[in-house]
Amino acid sequence: MKVTHAEFIISAATEKQYPTDRLPEIALAGRSNVGKSSFINTLISRRNLARTSSKPGKTQTLNYYRINEQFYFVDVPGYGYAKVSKKEREKWALMMETYFQKRKHLKAVLLVIDLRHEPTKDDVQMYDYLIYYDWPVIVVATKLDKVPKGKRASFIKRAKDTLDLKDTDHIVPFSAYTGEGKRESWQLLKAFISR
Repeated sequence: MKVTHAEFIISAATEKQYPTDRLPEIALAGRSNVGKSSFINTLISRRNLARTSSKPGKTQTLNYYRINEQFYFVDVPGYGYAKVSKKEREKWALMMETYFQKRKHLKAVLLVIDLRHEPTKDDVQMYDYLIYYDWPVIVVATKLDKVPKGKRASFIKRAKDTLDLKDTDHIVPFSAYTGEGKRESWQLLKAFISR
């Protein structure tokens, strides 16, 4: 997909703040600092529309990015970041639960993991949660360029096995540095956006 227009729309903390234009939405979930913002920026060929940060836990709301006036990327708060207070984590959990349970315009969820490491308990829990609510899941395995080529197949298999991926779910090895996985990501996303 050629992106000619991309803009940040709103940081939403409640349902009242969600956009009302009924465009399809693709959510991005993943641990803090796993590369969700870099994924968005790479796909739209922009350096810093989605803010990247070396400080985990920066995304604290649902950040809506409107792409080509056709759909939204929705970046949800990262999970698994220990330095956030329990109260804050509970607030995020409620916000995400409301979104995933009630948002009718959500078409698919990108579960972003770091391919270098085995998926964490939080990753597995998030995947199971999404499957429970019957959301189509595309696993985006980032940092591909940091995995030696001879080990990539075994790392991908490890991720699939740990998450216990359903046959209908996809895994896309991805590198924001080299752009590998960008084309495949768009091919998968287009099918959901046009539904």
